[in-house]
Amino acid sequence: MDQLLALAADPAAWAALATLIVMEVVLGIDNLIFLSILTNKLPEERREVARKVGLALALVMRLALLGTVSFIVHLTEPVFSAFGHGFSWRDLILIAGGLFLVWKATKEIHESVDATGEAHGPDRVVATTFGAAIVQIVLLDLVFSVDSIITAVGMTDHLPVMAIAVVVAVALMAAAAGPLADFIKANPTIVMLALGFLLMIGTVLIADGFGFHVPKGYIYAAMAFSALVEGLNMLARRARARRSGRAPARVGEAAQRS
Repeated sequence: MDQLLALAADPAAWAALATLIVMEVVLGIDNLIFLSILTNKLPEERREVARKVGLALALVMRLALLGTVSFIVHLTEPVFSAFGHGFSWRDLILIAGGLFLVWKATKEIHESVDATGEAHGPDRVVATTFGAAIVQIVLLDLVFSVDSIITAVGMTDHLPVMAIAVVVAVALMAAAAGPLADFIKANPTIVMLALGFLLMIGTVLIADGFGFHVPKGYIYAAMAFSALVEGLNMLARRARARRSGRAPARVGEAAQRS
């Protein structure tokens, strides 16, 4: 209790908490996009449950990893060397997660552009079972959780600060999960953009695992720019739709006047 009171009175602890919350939310964007795309393939009545279960598992997994933080830190130690690079367990987890993301995003893109009837129609929505969706969510939760916890450990030594940041970040993700999933569902072009993001993130994870670190700021800046351009395209499409919708009415009014 004395330690918690001391942390509450420490401005540096509050600054670390704010920084960690922002970092956890930013790192959670990847997880949230994957969660939204995956749960949108489930039946309507099971999507909300799957999102809640996936985020609850992410919270439990990250808190459990915080409890073994001394073990997590050792995941960065090399276990073998190949191609002139020492691979740690963290590297292997990132490579495996990146390969899974690349495979999943490529598969989804292929299904979206497939001209045959297999990837379209009512069966397209229920192409994923509830159990399969949860298993895939857990696998990606593990990858993103290990990465975020290792990053958090490098920013502060206080376990309560890390735990509070994780809880707040997952709560914000839970609040945004539903609206984001609905937005992705209502805008098909956003789905392809999100899949492109996942493909890029998977490639970055693989590169990071092989020792080629790409600053996350560049990745999220590219994502933000692409989202801005797509937002402008959506506004332009809506403006054209409104203009084309008014054109027939004006023709009809002219005919009545004549």
